[in-house]
Amino acid sequence: MTPLIILLMLVLWQCALIGYTFSLAANAADEAAHKGAIAGGLRIGQCREAIEKHLPKAWRESVKKKSCYASSGLYKAEVELQVPILVPGILNWKYPVTGHAATPLEG
Repeated sequence: MTPLIILLMLVLWQCALIGYTFSLAANAADEAAHKGAIAGGLRIGQCREAIEKHLPKAWRESVKKKSCYASSGLYKAEVELQVPILVPGILNWKYPVTGHAATPLEG
């Protein structure tokens, strides 16, 4: 019975890591879009800096894609992260998680 309980705990932990990665990607994209929308002439730099700032180290090192751009009155950000397998920072799952966000342009 103990091996089944351990296996169940590992599966639950992996599910928690997947959910946390989705949350991190969405939050980083939201913060980046907001920073890009309120920045003056350095929108892309502010946006990309905000992506890096709002991610823990293990996820910051596994960023696959980060894009920031203005489109039809909105400033959009997209962040693609790798999901860690059991221990963040060691081994990543091959399927990325993507976070999207958009904020109205200001100034």
